[in-house]
Amino acid sequence: MCGIVGYIGNNDAKEILLKGLEKLEYRGYDSAGIAVKNADGVHVFKEKGRIADLRDNVDETVLSNTGIGHTRWATHGPPSKVNAHPHQSTSERFTLVHNGVIENYSALKREYLEGYTLKSDTDTEIIVLLIEKLVNEGNTVEEAFRSTLKLLKGSYAIALLDNQNDETIFVAKNKSPLLVGLGDDFNVVASDAMAMLQVTDQYVELMDKETVIVTKEKVTIHDLEGNEVSREPYTAELDASDIEKGTYPHYMLKEIDEQPAVMRKIISAYRNDDQELEINQDILSAMNDSDRIYIVAAGTSYHAGLVGKQFIENIAGIPVEVHVASEFSYNMPLLSEKPLFVFISQSGETADSRAVLVQIKELGHKSLTITNVPGSTLSREADYTLLLHAGPEIAVASTKAYTAQIAVLSILADVTARSKGIKPKFDLIHELGIVGTAMEALCEQKEEFEAIARDYLATTRNAFFIGRHLDYYVGLEGALKLKEISYIQAEGFAGGELKHGTIALIEEGTPVIALATQEAVNLGIRGNVKEVAARGANPCIISMKGLQEEDDRFVIPEVNEILTPLISVIPLQLISYYAALHRDCDVDKPRNLAKSVTVE
Repeated sequence: MCGIVGYIGNNDAKEILLKGLEKLEYRGYDSAGIAVKNADGVHVFKEKGRIADLRDNVDETVLSNTGIGHTRWATHGPPSKVNAHPHQSTSERFTLVHNGVIENYSALKREYLEGYTLKSDTDTEIIVLLIEKLVNEGNTVEEAFRSTLKLLKGSYAIALLDNQNDETIFVAKNKSPLLVGLGDDFNVVASDAMAMLQVTDQYVELMDKETVIVTKEKVTIHDLEGNEVSREPYTAELDASDIEKGTYPHYMLKEIDEQPAVMRKIISAYRNDDQELEINQDILSAMNDSDRIYIVAAGTSYHAGLVGKQFIENIAGIPVEVHVASEFSYNMPLLSEKPLFVFISQSGETADSRAVLVQIKELGHKSLTITNVPGSTLSREADYTLLLHAGPEIAVASTKAYTAQIAVLSILADVTARSKGIKPKFDLIHELGIVGTAMEALCEQKEEFEAIARDYLATTRNAFFIGRHLDYYVGLEGALKLKEISYIQAEGFAGGELKHGTIALIEEGTPVIALATQEAVNLGIRGNVKEVAARGANPCIISMKGLQEEDDRFVIPEVNEILTPLISVIPLQLISYYAALHRDCDVDKPRNLAKSVTVE
């Protein structure tokens, strides 16, 4: 997820912008840049890589009181200095940064920019070229800005500098987050309040399709038709204990929204200089030397392990068993001759898993920990570690760590398969990139999931989740999310098991949330839905694009079928979140639960 900062005032903008970008590093990015304006013109500095690399290449002698900055995650065009933001118009009069995706950029290029030469591969450059074209045709900058926005289809958060106007930053948003911060004789722009808390705690929230004129003395908001909008600022009341939450009401919601960025961080962490996925060679050797993988985990991590089993078996061709840690330690099954144990734990401190680790080390078996916390107990004591790179997860109900676990397991399977000479079925980097974009699209539709929570779960005492194949495992996770934060009695079942006993629990109005993302079992799960509906259930079908039917309540974007658990879980996370809100539950700190289970 990209980040935007902007500053206009009396102080030197460079350091404020760079510090702001550093606060946005958690979002995931592959390049960064700033543009600052002074009497000599607009000076652009940008680099592929870390913000530290950008700092090293910013000319400290350039002083400016106005500037914009950006961290980019590549969507259109590979990570490169050329594709990094800010982008400039042909004459370099206009300089722009942009978050989001312009879906119709190719059509705009064909229709409006024939004969123009683009310097980058990005959709963003189209915006700044269109603005300059309309200004050259006689429009004012504000008219050209507004007219260009009306042509755009997709999502955007934009900050624009005009080399002929020292006093203004032009700002707009649609679907992508953007705020304006207020100060004394200065104002700022930020995609996250955390970025600019260094200078102000007063922020004005922007709504979709609004444009803003930001000067150091004033902030003026207009709708897309040019009508002025008045809106009072709010105080970002953050202290040292909750600064990571930013302006979100709950950590859980913030962490759900961070999942696209986490996908991109994971790709970056495991992608080498040759743009191929790579893991430690010792881990690969351990995987290839084993005759069976034993995944040991608890709770959400156990559910991720069930998905990981499908990855490792179907992609890498190694048999896998998945075990609940607390059962395994007291009831160890017969082991294969050359086992490898994989421990999955967000915290790396799960006591039940550590008990198993101690036992298998005594037996001389190799172990791998997949965790979010480097230096944790499981990481220190296992032979090998793969990190999730999800950043701190504060909410008790795990969200981004779950999807990070699944993503890392997919990478483990993919790289292992390649090392064994197995031809890959698909380009995992590309497919995970599609997953990240799909995650963003889902996170932007919170109103839909709040409506589902209200319609199905606001007053119910019970709820069921059903699915087949991978959807069954996601249903287990959806049920866990709902029960742990809303206290609704929720259970996940394999669709085909309903008639073997569970269907006896169906009563008039019982909510049944069904997942339908797997083509091979699509008709089967829909038959199960009809079975429960005939007995009075209130079914809610969440399907994948391409498999949807007329009465489905929600359709998720299409991704590679084996990777659907990465996105089908997001609606279930958000539905659970809003169900808990409707019941006035403590979302981040549900009763009787702790983030790290450090006792058996």
